[in-house]
Amino acid sequence: MAAKRGANGRRLELGLQLRQLRESTLVPDTGKPMTRKQAVVGVKLSEAALARVETGQLNFRNVGDLRKLLTKYNVSDEDLITSLVELNRDAANQTWVTRYRAQMPSGMPAFVGIEGEAREIRVYHPTSVHGLLQTEPYARALFETGKPVEETTTEFIRQGVEVRMLRKQILERDPDPVWLWAILTEAALRYVVGDADVMCEQYEEIAKLALLPHIKIQVLPLAGRGGYRASHDFAILDLGDGLPPTVQIDTAWGAIATSDKPREFDRFKRRFETMIASALPAEDTPEFMHRLVREMKSH
Repeated sequence: MAAKRGANGRRLELGLQLRQLRESTLVPDTGKPMTRKQAVVGVKLSEAALARVETGQLNFRNVGDLRKLLTKYNVSDEDLITSLVELNRDAANQTWVTRYRAQMPSGMPAFVGIEGEAREIRVYHPTSVHGLLQTEPYARALFETGKPVEETTTEFIRQGVEVRMLRKQILERDPDPVWLWAILTEAALRYVVGDADVMCEQYEEIAKLALLPHIKIQVLPLAGRGGYRASHDFAILDLGDGLPPTVQIDTAWGAIATSDKPREFDRFKRRFETMIASALPAEDTPEFMHRLVREMKSH
């Protein structure tokens, strides 16, 4: 039985249904699907706000705006109208993400909300340990490394570490923890963040997580296997229950970009599956981490 959707999941479901209804509404003069710009005419809602509703970032504060849109979309089925109104009401609940929204990069609050609703997540990171696997000392040291470059504050770092640790809770969710499949690179694992103690604790954390039945971690070795390697990190989220899978990437401007377009999903799925073949078997990961601990302590 699937876990009950949270507020973020209900916003996603509401947005998806509204987008489908809008795109299936043909404008009489052109015979083309109604655009967002056309949809908000006569509604106290901006085009940008409607875009955020359709992508699951917002719900309607004024249910009257929702009803007006449904009228424009020629929805007359009272059961459907009632279900969407109830979905909008249930989507109003706040989550922990709301507290940190102002401190997050562009696009990240929406992604973190989606991440918390995922049934399965596949991630790849070529330059550091992925955030969902990081220990608190590793995350703090990583933020500290970028402090002079990014001109961040101590408070920003504190909140950034808190967000990262809160995100990890989906791995411990009871019941229904998220199923995670991560591919890391040996180069990233050998890059020292903080000091030897920080790295040894991080290696032990990965070894421990790799033994859990709902987590699979593979390492791309520095030598011996070759094969394709993506040059940038990404995450593929399976949201289940009829919602389209979503792909997330970090941009060069520090923002988070997401897409649920089938073409994008297929492209990143191919990348992930190709790298699986080049990575070490998941069952080798705990011993690989223990070897890194031994090497770190011997230096």
